[in-house]
Amino acid sequence: MSEETNEPESGELESNEPESGEPESGEMGFDHAAAKVRTFPQVPGVYLMKDAAARVIYVGKAKNLRSRAGSYFLKAAAEDSRTANWVGEIADIDFVECESEVDALLMESRLVKDIQPKHNKDLKDDKSFPYLMITTHEEFPRVEVTREPKQRGVKLYGPFPSAGALRGAMSVLQRIFKFRTCTLDISESDEKWQWFRPCLLASINQCTAPCNFRVSKQDYRRDIRRLQTFMEGGKKRLIKEMTDEMMSASKSLDFERAGVLRDEIKMLDRLEERGELETHEQPEVFYVDPKKGLTGLQRVLNLPNTPRVIEGMDIAHLGGGETVASMVQFIDGLPFKPGYRRFRIQDVDGIDDFRSMYEVVSRRFRRLSDEGESFPDILLIDGGKGQLSSAMAAFRDQDITPPTVISLAKREEEIFRPGETESIKLSKHSYSLRLLQYVRDESHRFAQHYHHLLRSKSTFDR
Repeated sequence: MSEETNEPESGELESNEPESGEPESGEMGFDHAAAKVRTFPQVPGVYLMKDAAARVIYVGKAKNLRSRAGSYFLKAAAEDSRTANWVGEIADIDFVECESEVDALLMESRLVKDIQPKHNKDLKDDKSFPYLMITTHEEFPRVEVTREPKQRGVKLYGPFPSAGALRGAMSVLQRIFKFRTCTLDISESDEKWQWFRPCLLASINQCTAPCNFRVSKQDYRRDIRRLQTFMEGGKKRLIKEMTDEMMSASKSLDFERAGVLRDEIKMLDRLEERGELETHEQPEVFYVDPKKGLTGLQRVLNLPNTPRVIEGMDIAHLGGGETVASMVQFIDGLPFKPGYRRFRIQDVDGIDDFRSMYEVVSRRFRRLSDEGESFPDILLIDGGKGQLSSAMAAFRDQDITPPTVISLAKREEEIFRPGETESIKLSKHSYSLRLLQYVRDESHRFAQHYHHLLRSKSTFDR
């Protein structure tokens, strides 16, 4: 865990207490706290619940302090099994205002670790909390979310109350600090990495691709140190250091470096606009073990390497006429929402799932091929042999070499592969099958969401 404990830079504890430092007994109580929370600002931050002895009993984060903290004083909180046993203890409440929801998430973790409020502990539900772990023993340190943190050779931050929110924050931060999340054992002295093909994250400028020596060990470690500074609450100090470096680079006529720093500083400054975790937060699916699922897929599909990027496609129909398609993207077994895409089928009249799948696969991979972008390791088609054949016909007619393409038929949960008559049937408890079901179900959900958006639009357009 982080050894340093930094005072929050983004705000001080707000309080209506007398200047003596101790609240008068008449001011304490549930009604006092309920009235006080209505004065909270409607901004991101952290709230601290206190009992009659002014001890902090619970710490939480919020996108909107007034709304989130105020929910504890509603009738529903007294009836919810997670809060019913302790909300009556609330006698006072304070808050720390933050610049973004990501900042609030990190501050919540630091305060829970330092204060150890008793009711934060009670909400663990017998499961270990997630940590953000940075490996320090590797030449090019990697960053990952884990519930089983190592004790040596790593820097830990956390624990965090929500793995989904932490992964969402990591997705946002990766756009700024461009760290790697893969498990590759990269060595600067091994020349083979000069010819290694980076994954999709390099193509979308969310990783500096040390696996292809596109960044030096020194520069990569500098970015990791900056991430650590941010995680430890030093955002303002970090921006000042980067601004000084940008000015120095500009004076030295290194305008390319100055431009990179300028863009990174802008992203940090605008984190409150980018840091809404609802956009990036990953759903928590406890029955899927991403690493075991990917390792299993490598074995089941006879792949030379463990797959990292899986894309899933599905088709949905709007009122029996208009057809839409969805594409979801998973990286390292988890949803990567910035990679999601929607398509309106243009060249198919009526309902024809096969021709619709042909069109969306053609459009997607023609663009990737023309722009020289990386293909996913696995393309998962929702459907049976017909949909799979349509997808393969798209690759053939576009003269594009496909990635590994499979389909998953819902009725028997059979996996079909091109050119093979026999399906692959996995145990329903298989990590590999569960991961494929997760991708398939997410593509279906995303397609239906687009379907409903268009249906609502068509209703209002009448």
